[in-house]
Amino acid sequence: MEKKNHPGDQTNNKLHGVKLEHMLNHLVEEYGWSELGYRIKINCFNSNPSVRSSLKFLRRTPWARNKVEALYIESVS
Repeated sequence: MEKKNHPGDQTNNKLHGVKLEHMLNHLVEEYGWSELGYRIKINCFNSNPSVRSSLKFLRRTPWARNKVEALYIESVS
């Protein structure tokens, strides 16, 4: 039998309700672009970085987004 989603099912998900833009802004504020580029080897963090271009890349690149999400969880824990 398939379990249906209930509103309380996201209680253990630390990313629930957190937008990618918020995560990226938090990480840039916390680490700066150069440290962020060092921690996550993504060209958009190292070459002429901007929130807009990084968001565009992260939204269409799941492996990169997963790394950003993992670093965000680490930084807020």
